[in-house]
Amino acid sequence: MLEYVSGIITFSLIYVIATVGLAVFTGFTGLFSLGHAAFFAIGAYTAGILTYFYDVNFWAALTAGIAVSSLVGVIIGYPTLRAKLRSDYFAIATLGFGEAVRVLLENLDITQGARGLPGIASETTLPIVIVLTILVLWVARNFVHSRYGRAAIAVREDFVAAEMMGINLFQVRMRSLVFSAGCAGLAGGLFAHYVSFIQPGMFTAALSTQLTASVVAGGMGSITGPTVAAVLFVAVPEALRMASMWRLVAYGFLLVAIMVFRPQGLFGFREISWQSCVRCFRRKPAAAGGGAGE
Repeated sequence: MLEYVSGIITFSLIYVIATVGLAVFTGFTGLFSLGHAAFFAIGAYTAGILTYFYDVNFWAALTAGIAVSSLVGVIIGYPTLRAKLRSDYFAIATLGFGEAVRVLLENLDITQGARGLPGIASETTLPIVIVLTILVLWVARNFVHSRYGRAAIAVREDFVAAEMMGINLFQVRMRSLVFSAGCAGLAGGLFAHYVSFIQPGMFTAALSTQLTASVVAGGMGSITGPTVAAVLFVAVPEALRMASMWRLVAYGFLLVAIMVFRPQGLFGFREISWQSCVRCFRRKPAAAGGGAGE
């Protein structure tokens, strides 16, 4: 039972890493990406191939997965972001990119096509995933509060006004996309070395949709919201696995309920931080003291 719970937490945090990266891009620049499963797959296959065929160190393979995913993010982002595609056109372009990567993985010899890569070294552990999740959240939080993050928010609110104020639209969006692709690559590498088996069918548009749904349901403009939503969308179906197909129905109802009752997302634009928690605990004694004086 403990191992089962540990597995759900590990899966949840791996998806949190990918979702937080997408939240920085979609939530803070306003562009929807429907092809993030491709970056996830590139990270998984890069890290998996390096340890599977070449006995490369796990950490070096993980770093290579992040680097290759980020590089592919630059390659796909340069023409699409330079062309200033609108959100819907950009989403279609990324959807095509995701499908192209999946077909490519099914036809390359080194990926062993649809058979996939079985027996990848099991290196990912819960403590490793926890540490890397905290690191990604810290970097994402600093990015959002940096001048690039504030520029990204301005671009999301009104990209024409932001550009007139001198903000480099292409640069802001490209930085966000590269960070987002790197996070997806990291999540993919951890995923490959946790399940020890990957195949192209694991990285379809359904995965991209799940990541995007977590960002929207959590709240576009928040890091905390997508984090909570990613955990919910992994943990709830797993907890209801005994209910067979009804768990997918529950997943759908959960998403619909959030959109109906919280259209701005679970957290909207709010964040939970260490400072906010400390302020929350400090208010109680002050209130109690004030009441005694009266």
